[in-house]
Amino acid sequence: MTDTMSWAQSIVLGAVQGLTEFLPVSSSGHLRIVSEIWFGDDAGASFTAVTQLGTEAAVLVFFAKDIVRIIAAWFRGLFDASRRDLDYRMGWYVIIATIPIGVLGFLFKDQIRTGARNLWLVAAMLIVFSIVIAAAEHFGRKERPIEKLTTRDGLVMGFAQCLALIPGVSRSGATASAGLFMGLKREAAVRFSFLLAIPAVTASGLFSLPDAFDPSGDGMEAPGPQLLVATVIAFVVGYAAIAWLLKFVANHSLYWFVGYRVILGIVVMGLLAGGVISAT
Repeated sequence: MTDTMSWAQSIVLGAVQGLTEFLPVSSSGHLRIVSEIWFGDDAGASFTAVTQLGTEAAVLVFFAKDIVRIIAAWFRGLFDASRRDLDYRMGWYVIIATIPIGVLGFLFKDQIRTGARNLWLVAAMLIVFSIVIAAAEHFGRKERPIEKLTTRDGLVMGFAQCLALIPGVSRSGATASAGLFMGLKREAAVRFSFLLAIPAVTASGLFSLPDAFDPSGDGMEAPGPQLLVATVIAFVVGYAAIAWLLKFVANHSLYWFVGYRVILGIVVMGLLAGGVISAT
């Protein structure tokens, strides 16, 4: 038997999804933590994937001009080699970089929905991956703008995106860190990170729609109205989060998020060790 999600749960978790999807703090990890601490249950990987459709819709709206330009340039370049500019190449970078997470996400979908959501693992990844983000911020040269993006950059960031299949890692944290290690400027790494997430997250959300309504023991069951409201809230909050983050990274480092991740991970481990919350 699975519990049915309440309106309060769907509203709170929708806001959490929108707020944390684009920050390098792991939205899936936060949904797992918040749902366990506040509601004593797991919202489930399917609920997470579907509400991510709201945040990806925010990306589509926020970057609409860029996305339309890239798609148009990609189609033009397919038939006219003389028009293969940066936008054409950007389209290919996103396509190529999406393949790894598509393959691994399909192969390990069962583990992602079950064992990977153990809160000990989530807390550990919050702390461990904060070291990766800090290293990227410290050692990354941050010299190249997005105009200098290469196929190699796209592939490296695409493989890094696969790490986000583990709650607690963070999709934006993994891809942005990879970009920084490759020498991209912070704003360039974050911007491409947003574009890169669109195909994978959209496909994951659509694929998970049936399971969100019938989780079969893996998470709470979210009735249609609650799922819709949570997704809309994720869209609104996510749109604001995108605007804020792009301005923030232009003038601040990612070290702020590193400290937050470490503190949260330690707190969760303390709650688990004290028996206040359950790991599964």
